[in-house]
Amino acid sequence: MERQMRVIPYQVKAQAEQVSETPRGVDLIQAPEVWSQSKGKGITVAILDTGCDTDHPDLKGRIIGGRNFTDDDDSNADVYEDHNGHGTHVAGTIAAIANGTGVVGVAPEASLLIIKVLNHEGSGQYEWIISGIRYAIKQKVDMISMSLGGPEDVPDMHKAIQEAVDNNILVVCAAGNEGDANPDTDEYGYPGYYNEVISVGSVNLARQTSGFSNTNKEVDLVAPGEDIQSTYLNGGYATLSGTSMATPHVSGALALIKNIANAEFERSLSEPELYAQLVRRTIPLGYPARSEGNGFLYLTALEELKEVFEPQRVASILQS
Repeated sequence: MERQMRVIPYQVKAQAEQVSETPRGVDLIQAPEVWSQSKGKGITVAILDTGCDTDHPDLKGRIIGGRNFTDDDDSNADVYEDHNGHGTHVAGTIAAIANGTGVVGVAPEASLLIIKVLNHEGSGQYEWIISGIRYAIKQKVDMISMSLGGPEDVPDMHKAIQEAVDNNILVVCAAGNEGDANPDTDEYGYPGYYNEVISVGSVNLARQTSGFSNTNKEVDLVAPGEDIQSTYLNGGYATLSGTSMATPHVSGALALIKNIANAEFERSLSEPELYAQLVRRTIPLGYPARSEGNGFLYLTALEELKEVFEPQRVASILQS
């Protein structure tokens, strides 16, 4: 029997045919406040998931291509449609662009490469995941977003992720939904537990940690993961919960950060440098590091710090 990986378990809270608003999670991380600096243009995010509703009106203008590595659609590599819903929801949080109605993602001008590694059941062989990661590397994407996980530490998958990072690709993964609401216990899921990835935990829309979110020493940060509204199957919309929903907030944010930071430093920053820029845009929530890592994703954190510590005040402190 082939070893299997699955989408991180998630909850479908509601579905709708039409919406017209900026999702609360996108607002909470302050994405609209930095859109004057970047909306992700020129950045390509590879989504390794269940595929995507490629005809969705909020997504079809953002998709630049894709590939199917699963057994869906007779294993046709050129058909990467979503028959599950999970991948379409993730894609919308990253880069949906509302057309009068609909939702808007964190980075509405980013490009999406849809790499289908999980089938209609939300499961996939590890070999599909590994092939998908290597395909993303060959396509020279800027980042990889993976809201999937399994219990096994698979060396070949770990090696593929290391190859991606060595190629200056940011790899963002869901921490997992096996949490027991106790920060003193460890819950592990792979690839989210690998040190090389950016492991994302979940909080609710009141910025309280989600009881289902895995806690361990590799959690890097948290983002909104409960009651997240985004794109769904058949051109519709759905409200879902899980660390799977928190992860694309960070993937989209990194598309913005990469553009903003590269412009500020007037050069292309490396993967570790971009991770540092991400961490600078977090705020502590007061939970243990095993729950929240460096804190909550907050894209205007630097600007707000600059207002508090303006140059004149800093100079005065240093002279005192």
